[in-house]
Amino acid sequence: MFKKQWPAFVLAFVLPIVAVFWWWGGFNSVGVTETVAGPYRYAYLDYEGPISNMRKSQNAVLDRFTEARVAAGDTISVILTDPRADNGKVRAQLGYTLADDAPVPAGLKEGRIERRPVYMARVQAAVLLAPSKAYQALDDRLEAHGKGIVMPTVELYRPAGQADRIGVFTLEMNR
Repeated sequence: MFKKQWPAFVLAFVLPIVAVFWWWGGFNSVGVTETVAGPYRYAYLDYEGPISNMRKSQNAVLDRFTEARVAAGDTISVILTDPRADNGKVRAQLGYTLADDAPVPAGLKEGRIERRPVYMARVQAAVLLAPSKAYQALDDRLEAHGKGIVMPTVELYRPAGQADRIGVFTLEMNR
């Protein structure tokens, strides 16, 4: 019976999943380079907890930007500890980049990252999919040279600005 229904199964279930994965950038390649990045000025909240709950704190930061009527730049996450070392828990600074002349919204801290040499992994993919692709590509590149990922890392996400477009995720690790 299944032999007769496999085309319907593929059309109803497999094809939509593959299409969404493609649309989210799941098949896009990650570029890994050695470059210089920064400087960044950002406003943030400290975060400590499961890596899966970081979005809630990121949204709280955006709410403070909105209340203060300050333009939020790219999403920035400075991941201070390795989630692999503590069962998915991290310490991080979660926020948004700021223009040089923009005020820091009330209740947020100001952070700065100077220009520095980094390993950079960049991919155009959905924000939920991009970090795993970028970290894996960076780890593969470093492993080939006998190195590994060392914290802290800086994650930047620039939305495309259109609902039907996927943004660009950038992962930076100091060299």
